[in-house]
Formats: sequence, structure tokens, C-alpha cells
Amino acid sequence: MRLAIVYFYTNNTGRILGVSEALAQGMRSQGHEVDLIDAVANPNQKLTVYRYIAVGYESPSFFGASISDKISLFLSNAGMIRGKRAYAFIKPFGIRSQKLLGKLMKSMEHEGLYLKRSDILNSPEDAKIIGKKLHIT
Repeated sequence: MRLAIVYFYTNNTGRILGVSEALAQGMRSQGHEVDLIDAVANPNQKLTVYRYIAVGYESPSFFGASISDKISLFLSNAGMIRGKRAYAFIKPFGIRSQKLLGKLMKSMEHEGLYLKRSDILNSPEDAKIIGKKLHIT
């Protein structure tokens, strides 16, 4: 199955990129074809060809619990994604991680994605384990 991991960041790409790459490794170990998509660098990327979409976001600040408007804009312009299965994850930095994850999930559901699961991924090791066990089909 063809999967996309779309990640968003505000300041530092390293934190969310490491978690996204580890998640992709875990998903690939299940036999899936996984593409990593940097949504900040590629804001016009289309997701129509993917059957499963994972969306990740990093906390913008220690006390922050707001998500970027770029997420909704990206997803609304991503092609035919309504009804596709999805996974939401964040790389926490500070407090309010659960609230941030909830806002990401709400944004994804608003664009028609069907959320199967969501997680707060603290490390690449956690992400790889989740990717191996994630029920995608």
C-alpha cells in the first residue's frame, strides 16, 4: 500500500524529521511504500494517490498549544483526501502536548480524513515501534 507521512514544523526540522523517518521505517517493515513529505518546503503537494496519510507536527514552543494555519491550507489543497484513513502524531516540546494533538486531529477531521489513531511520539525509537505495529489496512 502507498502511504504518505506529511510533517509540519515551525522552527526546527530536526525533531519532527527524525520521528517521521523512524515512523516510515516501521511502516516499511510491514511491506508498505512510504513517502516523506515536507509540507513547509512543498506546500502544493497532492495526496490523492496515497491510501493512508500520517500527519505530524512539532510543538512550536514550550507553552504553545496552537497549530499553524498552514496545516489546514495544505490539507485543503492536497487533492482528493476526504474519507482516507489517517494517523495524527506530534513531537512534543514542553507542556500542552495533548491539547496540541487534539487541535491537529480536529484540523485533519475537518478536511475529511478518517482518523484511525493518534500519538504523542517522544523519540524516534517510539515512532519506529508504533510504525511496525500500526494497523494500516
